[in-house]
Amino acid sequence: MSGSIPLSKFSSGKGFFSIAVLGGLLVGSIPFEAFAFDFEDVARRAEELAQQGYRAPDTSLPNELRELSYAEYGQIQYKRDRDVWSGDDVPFTLSFIPEGMHYDSAIQLNSIDQEGEVHGFAYNPDDFTYGDLNIPDDVKNSDGVGIAGFRINHALNDDERKDEVMIFLGASYFRAIGRGQVYGLSGRGLAVDTGLSSGEEFPHFTEMWIIEPSPESQYLTVFALLDSPSVTGAYRFVLRPGEDTLVDVQSRLYLRRAVEKLGIAPLTSMYFYGPEQPSSTQHYIPAIHDSNGLLINDAQNGWSWRPLANPSRLMMNRQATPQLRGYGLMQRGHNFSDYQDINSRYELRPSAWVEPLNEWGPGSVELIQIPTDNETNDNIVSMWLADEAHEPGTPLAFDYRITFTTDESRHLDPQLAWVEETRRSRGEVIRDDLVREPDGTLAFVLDFIGPSLSGVGSDANMSVEASVGDNGELAASRVVHNPATNGWRVFVNVRRSNGNQPLDIRAKLMLDGKQMSETWYYRLPANG
Repeated sequence: MSGSIPLSKFSSGKGFFSIAVLGGLLVGSIPFEAFAFDFEDVARRAEELAQQGYRAPDTSLPNELRELSYAEYGQIQYKRDRDVWSGDDVPFTLSFIPEGMHYDSAIQLNSIDQEGEVHGFAYNPDDFTYGDLNIPDDVKNSDGVGIAGFRINHALNDDERKDEVMIFLGASYFRAIGRGQVYGLSGRGLAVDTGLSSGEEFPHFTEMWIIEPSPESQYLTVFALLDSPSVTGAYRFVLRPGEDTLVDVQSRLYLRRAVEKLGIAPLTSMYFYGPEQPSSTQHYIPAIHDSNGLLINDAQNGWSWRPLANPSRLMMNRQATPQLRGYGLMQRGHNFSDYQDINSRYELRPSAWVEPLNEWGPGSVELIQIPTDNETNDNIVSMWLADEAHEPGTPLAFDYRITFTTDESRHLDPQLAWVEETRRSRGEVIRDDLVREPDGTLAFVLDFIGPSLSGVGSDANMSVEASVGDNGELAASRVVHNPATNGWRVFVNVRRSNGNQPLDIRAKLMLDGKQMSETWYYRLPANG
């Protein structure tokens, strides 16, 4: 049986709303909070909502705002001197984001004060600057305009300035960063029927409540109500900013109807190209991606690393996790030289590591890779799916922690080496005259590093255990010591039988019968 806490949906209401609450709930190591309004109140509302027919959110946004381009919408900025709690000497403040572009449904946003009272926030067009946009006052003041999302600010990098550390905007999407990081991949409250031909359903957070911080607060708590045609949910987010920023999530879900694919703790990212799959056009930027691999740790199957791809057609597959310990979309590689992009700073984009905090049961992690011809599209989705079919009538609980980090090694098993980088190349031989000559194979070059290799001498009997799926053959594999990294370099050469079908390739380091590394698992895309 699964368990945790549901997210809330964005509502279209614009006015004030007040509801009762009870004391806080322990999530991971988060301290207990006693408030008049708490998670159980949101859960009761979600359960009641699930018994009712679905009502789509109001999307009566004026065309002048709906038709804004991305750059135009970005000109609308909240006045930072109006940040909520900015004059209260507290460690967190809020900045609102108005509806516009495709963000056309408002949320009802509330605060919970130190006495436990709930207060609603109202949209005010005077809280924003509009750049050089010529938006008429009657449009700004229209009843069809509200708050689409909000930013959470904290003195993350500078004690004298509160930087944005987390954002909730659009459906059930959110992003967070740690110290010195910039936004990359996104989390979501829930994914419903992602990748199915029937079409994906996007649950929305419709109402959210933020507990007002005190001057001593080290974390910020956000409650959320989720709604969609198939499911409702209650969520509790506890944000703890730092070098690694932690977001503890408690969720409880209520199905209105059976759902074919209920994606838990989904992550969404972008992979355009990189050393694993070089660009088809010549470009000075060697890699463009927010994440370059999916990492999975299962108690029965161990650690596996799946480099990402930008396939020529939709590619979906699952990896069984009888007892999931954690999974995440990772950005391995945080040197500027890995990207050479002054504007996007991909080396500063974090990985997101998800760890269950309650028992989820057997299931699988699904990886969906979608073709994209540019870097503006999020084309990577990962999520956890339960083996058990869920039916309406039984609440589902899933608790987990998401760590946003650029120091991935501290979350890995120190007894196992990991793949620092995957490089794709033509296979070749070096002739007697030292000329390199292609040998007709496709080669993958893997650099394994880690503290477990530091005591292994260069003359050790290290070997590689490699295999391929039915659609090809393993032409060769070998491993050599890499003195530059004090690690080991693996070469895997393959031939594919049918180029119109993907090919699965796996490799891991072995020493005297003992596994020394995570398992590298790459699905070579069709026609790729």
